[in-house]
Amino acid sequence: MSGLYLEDLTVGRRFVSAEHQLDVEQIKAFAGRFDPQPFHLDEAAAAASLFGGLAASGWHTAAITMRLLVEGGLPLAGGIVGAGGEIAWPQPTRPDDVLTVETEVLEVRPSRSRPERGLVTVRIVTRNQRGEELQVATMKAVALRRPPD
Repeated sequence: MSGLYLEDLTVGRRFVSAEHQLDVEQIKAFAGRFDPQPFHLDEAAAAASLFGGLAASGWHTAAITMRLLVEGGLPLAGGIVGAGGEIAWPQPTRPDDVLTVETEVLEVRPSRSRPERGLVTVRIVTRNQRGEELQVATMKAVALRRPPD
C-alpha cells in the first residue's frame, strides 16, 4: 500500500498538488449535470448575476480539489476518507483558472478505540494561477497506522 501513514504525518507538514486548468466547457458540463444555475451555464445570465461573469460551481471546485488531493496533494495510505469538516469559497472559480491545492497538517491524533487508525486534521487551500484563494477547507481525514512488519 503506497502513501503516508499516521506516523509519517506531523503538524506543519505541507503538500502541494499538481495543476488543473479549468475552461468554459468543463464549467458548463459540470453545472449542467450537478448545479444547473444560470450563472454556471450562461454567460449573459452570469454577467447580470452577483458573480459578474461565468463562475464554476463551488461543488465543481471541490470536486477538482478532491482529484488533486488524491493525485498527490494529500498522499494518504489507503486513500482519503473524510470524517467531517468545513468549506468556504471566498471568491468564484473562473474559466481559464489554473487550480493548485496546498495542504497543511494541523493535527495528528491516534484513535483510542481503533488502534489501526487515527485522525489527521488538514487545512486545504485551492488557489488559482494568481495565488488567490478560491476554496478554503478544514477537514478531518482517517489516516491508517503503519501495519506491523
